[in-house]
Amino acid sequence: MTALPGTTEPAPRPSRRALLGAATASLALATVPALGTPAAADTADRGEDRGQRRGGRGFVTSRGGELRLDGEPFRFAGTNCYYLHQRSHYMIDAVLDDAAAMGLSVVRAWAFADGTGESALQPRPYSYNEAAFDSLDYAVHKAGRLGLRLVLPLVNNWPDYGGMQAYVKWFLNLPDDSYGDGTNHDRFYTEPAIKSCFKAYARTVTQRRNPYTGLRYCDDPTIMTFELANEPRCRSDKSGATLLGWAREMSTHLKALAPRQLVAVGDEGFYGQAGHADYPYSDYEGVLWKKLVALPAVDYGTVHVYPQNWGETSGSKPGTDATAWGTRWIGDHLADGRALGKPVVVEEFGLQVDAAKDIPDAAARDRAYTAWTDAVLAGGGAGDQFWILTSRVDDGSFYPDYDGHRIMWNNDPSNPSRAAAQLFSAHAKAMTAAR
Repeated sequence: MTALPGTTEPAPRPSRRALLGAATASLALATVPALGTPAAADTADRGEDRGQRRGGRGFVTSRGGELRLDGEPFRFAGTNCYYLHQRSHYMIDAVLDDAAAMGLSVVRAWAFADGTGESALQPRPYSYNEAAFDSLDYAVHKAGRLGLRLVLPLVNNWPDYGGMQAYVKWFLNLPDDSYGDGTNHDRFYTEPAIKSCFKAYARTVTQRRNPYTGLRYCDDPTIMTFELANEPRCRSDKSGATLLGWAREMSTHLKALAPRQLVAVGDEGFYGQAGHADYPYSDYEGVLWKKLVALPAVDYGTVHVYPQNWGETSGSKPGTDATAWGTRWIGDHLADGRALGKPVVVEEFGLQVDAAKDIPDAAARDRAYTAWTDAVLAGGGAGDQFWILTSRVDDGSFYPDYDGHRIMWNNDPSNPSRAAAQLFSAHAKAMTAAR
């Protein structure tokens, strides 16, 4: 980790990234069992087209500072599940069935896997693995049958599933240890050959015809949003100009490829204020949230909330409370979104039970989650998506809690996230009623 400006403290980076690295490494080596075929999909869903019972199936649009569906305001509660694009149909069914049972409306799932391994979607530049796309194809189909919407980022800032680093290695042939200060990583945003390759991948995904639905991805309203990236930042240019220029170019490109879907950047909401002592408000990561949201081809602003990982706790800063800080962070973005005339989605948020970081037990975590979701509801936020919903794996056990943020939907009294899952379910009903 790199030290924050003027300190000897390491720059905050979501600790779940490192923890997830072990999981994604094993995914890269694993085969993807196809527990179903397009012809068998109706059997897997028991012939139930729950999507028809959960509301209209038109495209979600952005207008007048709010999301809309079939002419009405669309507000939602949702979640994230990063592994759908590389797992079996059984595991995809398990997570998405749970999301639907909770009353959630939107699931954010990765649509990238760049680099080596037979499950990579893009194993080499301009080379796309048809067999590996099966899981993503099936996830889109399954979500549609359940009436869920999907948000699909197209590349990762982090090296999990290859990410921007994979593109840089492909075209610049740099060693793995040369990415620490961000300079080489950030060439992803400026090298013409890399930008051309990413544009081609975006075209491949958006124009892909799903064998389970018969629709191209860009024609399927199940896909609510295509995102430029997961948590992009450009540490080598504190002004924010490099990332802003790339986002302008790529959002315009993506909107042309998929004009009926929403486009979002997928960033964390860093404000980019020079000289600000508070890391997420500072210019350390080279992100200018308000200018990114204001781009013409960007339909809504995205916000992530990880006060523990960003040093916003009493353990790191005496007098700082993680729950209160997160509530203020959400409120600031909702207010700024209104001023910009764009909807705002708190698309990732999470806390770990850690007494040294203001959250001594699950009850304290759940109080924070209640405060944050209440802030979105009362503040007019378009939606929120907790990190992370997981469910059963192929042997019937539950997906491991790699990063301390796991939420599971089951009534087993031993489930430590049972209460949190129930509060998210209740919040989903409140968001739907508030439309």
